[in-house]
Amino acid sequence: MKRNNYIDWDTYFMGVALLSAKRSKDPSTQVGACIVNKNKKIVGIGYNGFPYGCDDNEFPWEKEGEYLNVKYPYVVHAETNAILNSTTSLENCTLYVSLFPCNECVKLIIQSGIKEIVFVDDKYIQTDSSLAGQRMLKAANIKVRKMSEFTIEVKEK
Repeated sequence: MKRNNYIDWDTYFMGVALLSAKRSKDPSTQVGACIVNKNKKIVGIGYNGFPYGCDDNEFPWEKEGEYLNVKYPYVVHAETNAILNSTTSLENCTLYVSLFPCNECVKLIIQSGIKEIVFVDDKYIQTDSSLAGQRMLKAANIKVRKMSEFTIEVKEK
């Protein structure tokens, strides 16, 4: 007889996204993303960090200060990295992401052909960036679902 207490697909793929977030070196916000096709195959994974070739010891991780001295102009978001790391077409795929996407990521999500977003955290849901993203997602008929919160614990070395 088969085991009955296995995790469902949403939990599995969000777990992969949350585990990917653990790779981020951002001291304040770690975000992970996992893109899955209709056959339940992972086709892209990403986390927030600096672009290839940009030494993360040479660029700022600060959240506040002058624009060129904070992380925001330099960090590539998890959703963008997952799209760029994808191995195939993203048409009709589902994006699992730990944090609701900003408007810039939403544009890439729509353009890539992703048709569903599943997320856990919506702490910025009322910001202008998020509201603009929500507006575009609605216009593009992208399905959006929030999962109840959960975490994956990873022991530190």
